[in-house]
Amino acid sequence: MQEVSIKYGCNPHQKPARLYMKKGELPVTILNGAPSYINFADALNAWQLVKELKAATGLPAATSFKHVSPAGAAVANPLSDTLKKAYHVENLVLSPVASAYARARGADRMSSFGDFVAISDKVDVSTAKLLSKEVSDGIIAPGYEEEAMEILKKKKRGNYVILKMDPGYFPEELESKDIYGITLEQLRNNAVISKETFKQIVTECKDFTPEAIRDLLIATITLKYTQSNSICFAYDGQVIGVGAGQQSRIHCTRLAGDKADIWMLRQHPKVLSLRFKAGLKNPDIDNAIDLYLRDDITEVELQEWETLFEEVPAKLTRREKEEWIQSFDGVAYSSDAFIPFKDNIDRAAKSSVKYVAQPGGSVRDEDVIKACNTYGMAMCFTSLRLFHH
Repeated sequence: MQEVSIKYGCNPHQKPARLYMKKGELPVTILNGAPSYINFADALNAWQLVKELKAATGLPAATSFKHVSPAGAAVANPLSDTLKKAYHVENLVLSPVASAYARARGADRMSSFGDFVAISDKVDVSTAKLLSKEVSDGIIAPGYEEEAMEILKKKKRGNYVILKMDPGYFPEELESKDIYGITLEQLRNNAVISKETFKQIVTECKDFTPEAIRDLLIATITLKYTQSNSICFAYDGQVIGVGAGQQSRIHCTRLAGDKADIWMLRQHPKVLSLRFKAGLKNPDIDNAIDLYLRDDITEVELQEWETLFEEVPAKLTRREKEEWIQSFDGVAYSSDAFIPFKDNIDRAAKSSVKYVAQPGGSVRDEDVIKACNTYGMAMCFTSLRLFHH
């Protein structure tokens, strides 16, 4: 098959639309549903991310994509009881593949609502059962167990998009993109990110633990498929915050840092002990927790929010939040381009960042190195810019 007709493009008025290969057969097969233009855009970017994560770490990988950027990504790593509760999976038996997706989805549960999923390995029953409980638009993977397929086909009244990707497919080296009827062409981003990428350590602290290298691999490969400018925080084998598509790098860092803080605070004992009214669905619980953790909640939101609980809880104080966030040790931070000002490091320090990876090459590199030394961070220069547009 060389061509697939699509109902419309990014928006309903953008017709006609299609997916096609200029040469050869399409490496992606539609097993269920009618994928949209945006579904395919998410799927093909997401597949590259998990394929590279699996190659770099040797572990099954998963990502949760929304609007052509990852909301989360992770490798297979067992979940603590605390994370299981925070991710609403405490009653599920998770395979390694399922644990990777639970982590990817758990990075930013609000952004992952209605996501497109990519899995590096064959989708098993455990992963399908997990997905059956989440609001998701579709999935791409190299294969599916028969029972897992049957479970997934029941989602969205039988319309859940299921794509199978040929794991042996390699694209041509040159890629092109049309903008306003004009074609741009470039060598595709075939940069390989590996442990060797993080060898040039430029700070006084040079202690990059194996866990830090793993998390920097996850963060940096995630950035390769995130709309630029972008910053990624990672911890414990998963993304915990992505700042994507911002014009200013400090805004990327603030956005990613705020999401990382929420990820940490969702595990606070006071959050885990919140008593919601019976029958409340997980997306509503996630939204309620977000409001619980926000400082800028309006009076109207407060009145609506209070109706969700069996008993209205006391909110966390600023000091409680700061102390809890600082209890996490060894957060990794990666940047898709050089860090131009030390304010990015100042903000990262508030979210317990210990390890930093960036290309280097700014006229203020020394200021950034000095800031890292002040906070006791270890930073490496990758000499690899990873803009993605």
